[in-house]
This record gives sequence, C-alpha cells and structure tokens, in this order.
Amino acid sequence: MRGRTTGAPHAFTSLRRPAPVLSAYTRDKDGRVPLEILVRRAALIAASATFASSTACGGNSRAADTAASAPVSSAAIQITDDADQVIRLTKPAVRVVSLIPSATETLIAIGATHQIVGRTRYDVAPEIRSVTSVGGSIDPSIEAIVNLHPDLVISWESDRGQQIRERLSAAGIPVFILRTEDTTDIFRGIANIGRLTGHDSAGRAVAQSVRATLDTIRHAVAGRPAPSVFYMVFPNPPMTAGPDTFIGQLISLAGGRSIFADDSSHWPNVSMEEIVGRDPDILVVPVGELNPNSLSRFRSLPGWRDLRAVRTGHIYAVPADLMSRPSPSIAAAAHVLEHVFHPDVDGIHSTVHRTNGARP
Repeated sequence: MRGRTTGAPHAFTSLRRPAPVLSAYTRDKDGRVPLEILVRRAALIAASATFASSTACGGNSRAADTAASAPVSSAAIQITDDADQVIRLTKPAVRVVSLIPSATETLIAIGATHQIVGRTRYDVAPEIRSVTSVGGSIDPSIEAIVNLHPDLVISWESDRGQQIRERLSAAGIPVFILRTEDTTDIFRGIANIGRLTGHDSAGRAVAQSVRATLDTIRHAVAGRPAPSVFYMVFPNPPMTAGPDTFIGQLISLAGGRSIFADDSSHWPNVSMEEIVGRDPDILVVPVGELNPNSLSRFRSLPGWRDLRAVRTGHIYAVPADLMSRPSPSIAAAAHVLEHVFHPDVDGIHSTVHRTNGARP
C-alpha cells in the first residue's frame, strides 16, 4: 500500500541553498544546457518581477526605490488568512517577521524588503543578510520574535504554526497564516502579502509579471511531445509531487508529464517498483540537502539504475530552493523545467548559450 502525506513536506521549510555549480547529465545530440547556466538565466527572469514592482511604484530612480520599500497605502486592513482567521491591522505592517522563506521572497519582490525585521535561518538572500534570524520556520525563538516588536508575523498553516500563533497572539502580535499547495494559492499569497504591507499595486504588478512568464512558457511548449518525468521530492522512501501541487502544475506547464499524474494526493510516497514500472524519460532531482555529486550513484542503485532516464543520461539536478519555494520565483522554476524537458524550445527563453555535455 502506498503511503500518503498531506500538505507540503516538512523539508520544504528547511532546504539549504544548493551548491554553486549544479550538474546535469546531457546528450551531445540534444545540445542540452548545463543547469548552472539555466539557473543564472532563471535568476534574471525572477528579477524581472522585482523590477515590475519598482516600476509600479514609479520607475527605477532612487526616489522610486525608496517608495518601493515603504508602504504605499495607510488605510486600516481586515483580511482573512488561510486558517480562516480574521486579521485586523490599523495600518499596513511596517515591521514584519517572516517564518516562511517563500513569503520572505515575496516581500522582497514587492518592494517590502526594509519592512522585514526578522527572518529564518533559511533566508539567505543578500538583501536581508543583516536582518535578524529568529531560528527555523517551525521552531523559531518566540522570545526573539517578541523582542523585535513586529506588527505582523507570517507563518505556516500547520499544527506547529497554530501553536506559534497562540503564543504570539497572547503577546499581542498578529499572525497571518499562509497555506500554499498550488499556483492559485501562490497568487493569493502574493496579493495578501501586498495588502498587509501596503504594497497592493506592487503585488498586482509582480503577479502579472509571473503570469506573463508562465503564459510565455506554456505557449512555447504547446503541441510538443511531453516527456514522462519523475520528480523526486525525497529519495528514500521515494516521494514525488502530485498533479495538484504547484510543482506538479509547473511540470505540466513546462511541457512535461509526471508519471504519477494520476495520483490525487499532494505529496505521495511511491514504491520503487511503481517508478520502474512507469519508467520515466527524465529524472529530476532537487539539489539542496542532496549532494549534486550523488547523481552518479543512481547508476549503481538497484531499481534506479534500471530506469530509462538513468540509462540514457537524462537525470538532472535542479536547485531545491528555487523549485520548492512557492513564491514569485515559480516563473524561474518553470523556465528551468522548460529547458530540461525541451532544450530546443524556440522563443525568448531559448537565448541561453548551449554547451554540449557528455553522457555518464
């Protein structure tokens, strides 16, 4: 019997930053692009969302940069979070503690960087390097949070998140709970974080930029044969992303076909026998907690070595932080998947210089 899990896997709160150089097994005749090049290109795409938010706030001058970092609106806010609790603020939050790395990325993208007064140890963006770390996403220091005097804390929807909310609420600190499974949740989160911090228009601009990139990728791969894909969330026991998660949706949007697209759970545990039986064309391995050098081990591991993807050299390491964080960076994540699945795709995203690699 296959095991099931609900909600995002626990590791999504604790993924480490990937190694600087990512590896991919390639085939000469395909002319596949090394992932380190794709990641650089993807970073440029992700940056376009931030540029869109600064443009929405009045251009890219120093004055506009200052405006983008302060709340644009000042009206009182009443909003229902993803745990169905009503949050009331007398004005937009100006001191925010984010316990979710994806929420931190969203705050940066909408121009609220200077409103972040607390972050987790997993937030390593250079813009917030000097911001106080309050610990982990699910085990933060409540004392450290209280001492920062935030007027808003953003936390996960989970049993642990509810405990954090109760303790902080007792100290008079509002806590906004986010639940993110699919892309609809991501866009709702961008809009809500924009409202809570007084950056409504920037939130709309960022969302529009992300949607435009996703639409471009969707159209670029439309009508192309979709390779079958196994996306590895965990290796042992194997776990993958279901079709109704944002990762599953990005796989489909980028022109791939998950071999477990028929599974209705969000993050199913699957057996090695099932993976071998469905024999994917491509194996995608997020690199974070996994060492990129471990890719070569799949060629000798029972079961994995029998997969067509491994035998033919179509096993790819992708940056775990980029792929697993439901934020505006999904545009960059989709771009990486697009080039893994369709390296010869035409259009604006095919301008990456191609370097032939060698089969393992």
